[in-house]
Amino acid sequence: MADNKTDEEIIISYKNGDREAFKSLINRYATPLYNFVIRMTNRNDAPDIVQEIFIKVWKNIEHFNPLKAGFKTWIFTIARNATIDFLRKKKSLLFSDMPVRRGREKDNDEDINYFTENIPSEDLLPDEALQKLQDKKILNDILKKLSQSYREVLVLHYQEEMTFEEIGKILDKPLNTVKSQHRRAILELRKMLE
Repeated sequence: MADNKTDEEIIISYKNGDREAFKSLINRYATPLYNFVIRMTNRNDAPDIVQEIFIKVWKNIEHFNPLKAGFKTWIFTIARNATIDFLRKKKSLLFSDMPVRRGREKDNDEDINYFTENIPSEDLLPDEALQKLQDKKILNDILKKLSQSYREVLVLHYQEEMTFEEIGKILDKPLNTVKSQHRRAILELRKMLE
């Protein structure tokens, strides 16, 4: 079963013709990527951005090199770049006089369409989880007040449990810069909570 395989083993299976292998990667990373993107943007835009991330992964998986970085680092680098691209496009649309067009190109590949069926549910949870939802909302509201660079470091470190070295690779920043941003982000959070 794919759950027991490493990311690299799943990718080798996919490259060797196992079409189900890409679905395993989607199952493994859909929720973490969704959670990362939603903290950088919002609940409405996150599904579209995550779908775009998986399209980019699917198109570029042949170029993945495990000697350069682990798959998790690679996919979160793609996620960060896709999120930044989305925010830039959204910002430019807000300042342009051109009408905003809605819609997207359709991709007939079943691997990508499979993702849309597996976006984490946004339905309300039972009563015992209601407090968790309220806590998440408070946390998201606080995170939104931080600069993007601070938010990225905190989300990747605490939510995705990445090391500062991995975060540095994703953000393309030196290790000491990442540690410094982490420290400043924590200080900023403390000020907000006082």
